Amino acid sequence: MKEEIQAATVRVFIALAPPDDAKEELARELRPAYDAYPRMRWNRIEDWHITLAFLGELPVATVPLLRPPLADLAAERGPVELALRGGGHFDERVLWSGIDGDLDGLHRLATEVRAVVKECGVPFEGRPLRPHLTLARSGRNDPSCVVEAATGLSAFTGRRWQAERLHLVGSNFGRGPGPIRYRDIEAWKFGAGDLSG
Repeated sequence: MKEEIQAATVRVFIALAPPDDAKEELARELRPAYDAYPRMRWNRIEDWHITLAFLGELPVATVPLLRPPLADLAAERGPVELALRGGGHFDERVLWSGIDGDLDGLHRLATEVRAVVKECGVPFEGRPLRPHLTLARSGRNDPSCVVEAATGLSAFTGRRWQAERLHLVGSNFGRGPGPIRYRDIEAWKFGAGDLSG
């Protein structure tokens, strides 16, 4: 806890998270790969997310500026219907699952999120959105395992689900050896401002 209080900066991103049952469905599909490639650096299932905007290292004092406008954005829009589908890799190093469903809605949401970030005066590298969920990274000397694991996921089609919340996420502050850990700084339910029902 002391590290969090003393940290001057935090690595931040804004994301969606699949519900637990959708993550468990994909984890069952990945069991053969977990067994076959134990030396891959597998992300924890609780850390799986779909990044909408990666803000990088920010001063801790900047983070509160993002909260009100992100809360407003989430309150004003409905959830996005998505699914996890297939698999692939980046540069034979990073294994991912693809995203299916309302991709137009997902891209609109990412555009709105990025506009909010810019309005808050937070600079970030606005790379094009490539919707995916990062699952693992290869060891330095064995990229073939990522390619093989991606091939094993090619036929996977998960059930559809609603992305119910917008998440402001910080990565672990220790930055020591070991896997990266994420935690919600805050999360807001979509459509919470529409109480007209």
